[in-house]
Amino acid sequence: MGRFAGIFLARLRGLMPDELNSTEFSALLVPHRHFSLLAQRRATMIVNRVRLFAFLFAVLTPLWAIIDYFAFPLPLWFALGALRLSACIAFVLVVVHYRPSGSLGNAYRAMALLFAIPTLFYVASHQLLSGYSLAGMSAAIATGYAFLPFVLLAGLSIFPLSLFESALFAAPILLAQFLAGMLSWGALDWLTFAGAFWLLALITGVSTLAGMSQLAFMIALVRQAIRDPLTGVFSRRSGEETLDLQFTIAQRSNAALSIAFIDLDHFKSINDTFGHEAGDIVLKEAASTIARYLRRGDMLVRWGGEEFVLILPNTDHLQAQTVMARLRQNGFGRRPDQAPVTASIGLSELKADRCDDWRKLIEIADRRMYVAKRRGRNQVCDSDDHSAGRAYQAGEAVVNYQAIVPAGEL
Repeated sequence: MGRFAGIFLARLRGLMPDELNSTEFSALLVPHRHFSLLAQRRATMIVNRVRLFAFLFAVLTPLWAIIDYFAFPLPLWFALGALRLSACIAFVLVVVHYRPSGSLGNAYRAMALLFAIPTLFYVASHQLLSGYSLAGMSAAIATGYAFLPFVLLAGLSIFPLSLFESALFAAPILLAQFLAGMLSWGALDWLTFAGAFWLLALITGVSTLAGMSQLAFMIALVRQAIRDPLTGVFSRRSGEETLDLQFTIAQRSNAALSIAFIDLDHFKSINDTFGHEAGDIVLKEAASTIARYLRRGDMLVRWGGEEFVLILPNTDHLQAQTVMARLRQNGFGRRPDQAPVTASIGLSELKADRCDDWRKLIEIADRRMYVAKRRGRNQVCDSDDHSAGRAYQAGEAVVNYQAIVPAGEL
């Protein structure tokens, strides 16, 4: 079994873009491994496609009533017409109510409603049609209703979904097909039913692979778009998007959010003395060293030149100070002359600094970084109070006016 799973995964990798690494491949299986920017952009795409799909259904669903009018008895036509009108109103509500918000939960709800409406319509119409003995053209038109599950499962292919998500959305449609067969147990042609169910399962598999392939290309493209090409950390543009998102989340949930503005000390002298190529190596080593000691959920952004911004969600002032002490204890790499690279750091926190905008949070951290530079560099400034005890230097840490504690004890 393990060998079969390994072969399956190897074959599956062969269908995906070469740019996808082994770590990112797991994101095709379950959605919880997606980073916030990918989730945000994927949610936007899903909602936009849900609205497009719902608009098409809202237009086409009532138009089919014209064909029904010439094919079915009047009582059946009225009953099916009422179902079509209800479905059309529901589709219009989906188009009107759901807007791209970057929330994956909102996207899931929109998609669930999009597929629930025609699925319920299919089960209800199947019940109505099974109550009539239809022949000739009427029977042929009635057969068209049986194709609705096939259309829905094929429609899954337009969404960038993981394996788990595709299975989750396909399951109710397959269940509806099974339920429709059970409701017409007496007149059921089991051979035809089994063949239709097999074809539905096949379409589900193809749609799932198509959705995973879309997701794979999206992961690769988003990674290329949001990463700084030199250091591999997040770019400024993606950092601003994340800051906006994290700031909104923190405000809504009354959570902490800290920012560290990091500037490498005397970096210009490295470029002037050893050349820009040596400076690039120092930048890459500093970025990788910082990233190595971050917690899950923290985000490192190259803000520009030798400046980095560290986004610390759910991190208050004291916790941010501890994170900074750990980073500085491990250092920021080495200069070409093997001297240690140091940094001046400014800290800000949403609640402590009473910020109403993420740009203000950056501005405060940037200002404090310059305070740290004026005080001699290689230290952290976490307050606008210029009295002693609010900036801590190499090998030391200060926590809210308390005594200095050696970094080695943290």
